[in-house]
Amino acid sequence: MSRLLKTLAYFFGALLLIAVATITTVDRSPIAEQDFYRETFVRLSTTPWEGSEGETWLAGWAKTNVTPPKPVDLVGYSPRGPYEFVQDSSFVKAITLSNGKTRIAWLNFELLIVHPALAEAVENGIKKVGLPTDQVIFTATHTHSGLGGYMPGPVGEMAFGGFDQKVVDLLVEKSVLALQKALSLEDSVRMSFRKTKAENFVANRFIKDGPFDPFVRQVIFTKKDGKKAVFLTYSAHATCLSSKFMGLSGDYPKYLTQNLEDREYDFALFAAGTVGSHRPLAKGNTPEKVLEYATSLDSVIWLRMTNFASNKIPRILHSKLDISLRQPHLRISDNLRIRPWLFNYLVGDTNAHIDITQVGRILFISSSGELSGVFYEEWEKLADQHGLKLMVTVFNGGYIGYITPDELYDEHFHEVREMNWYGPGNGYYFDQLIRSIISKAGK
Repeated sequence: MSRLLKTLAYFFGALLLIAVATITTVDRSPIAEQDFYRETFVRLSTTPWEGSEGETWLAGWAKTNVTPPKPVDLVGYSPRGPYEFVQDSSFVKAITLSNGKTRIAWLNFELLIVHPALAEAVENGIKKVGLPTDQVIFTATHTHSGLGGYMPGPVGEMAFGGFDQKVVDLLVEKSVLALQKALSLEDSVRMSFRKTKAENFVANRFIKDGPFDPFVRQVIFTKKDGKKAVFLTYSAHATCLSSKFMGLSGDYPKYLTQNLEDREYDFALFAAGTVGSHRPLAKGNTPEKVLEYATSLDSVIWLRMTNFASNKIPRILHSKLDISLRQPHLRISDNLRIRPWLFNYLVGDTNAHIDITQVGRILFISSSGELSGVFYEEWEKLADQHGLKLMVTVFNGGYIGYITPDELYDEHFHEVREMNWYGPGNGYYFDQLIRSIISKAGK
């Protein structure tokens, strides 16, 4: 009996040691009083925005096929294994924009996210061939039926298709090729901004009748020969297809951009907007129903326009804001989280930053946090006060989880429990950051 008691004591003692080593409490101290919070705002105020004003706008665009020669794991929802067929080929798309002195470029992937490891590999590929770009901004469509193979580390291996150097090499090669093609096709363009209300296609996925961002926003580039490209954002998650669907697909953004190109545009690039806490209102989860959803959304974009503005002043300013964060807060209960060392081991580098790009009177803000669209209305009001048009995107080559309203932090939602990685107060933190960026741009 005494031997059994000793064995149990050792067992429970070991469990206790493991718990102490791997679990700690949630830090609920006010975020605005933290050193990291103040550091980031000092950094924002002191980091210069580089750029220039030229005489005209020059733009080019191109895409390349990145569908792997053999099936790889799908990324999105729970692990599903390799795709069984190709519903849609996967592409990387590029738009370059210059005023003759400064050049920026957007790279867009039909992927769930742009992981920091992939972003670093692509940036190294661009440097290796010496492409003339002052800023590269990463975006993704956020399809939950896209290819994997670009996420290293235990969590990447367990849930996100793992890491396959051949996939990364393919993505790098095709990204560089797309940029090279876009650069070779640059020509003078006119630029304009459009905003269309599409409130019947998206909803708040947590709060019935809760607030959401209903707008499709577009930046349109028109060349002298009449060819046009569109960069558009929307806040509905690309989750129309079933989690049991085993085909490689771009979900509704793929079909929406195809419709746009069939109807009016030479080229269409969809970048996920503020998709946090936003769901699509599709009437089914088959490819046919997803196409129907995208076609209906396209019709609204074509027939309704809430706002239009030309963008004539060829001024480009750009900056990168590195963001300091609270210690990681991957929670296992309301008030318990795994320790930071374990989070860092499981997840790896998150590359927290914001890319800032002011193009004439259009302000592009690209975030590593998966921002909720419920913040957008107030941000846009502030931008309007400064005479700016606002385009917010996410998945910029960093990923720090969801950024949602702080009042939801203790609700038992996936976004605010497992995926709100850096603790209470991040909603307020990012809200104030975006407001400060808009105000700085307005000056």
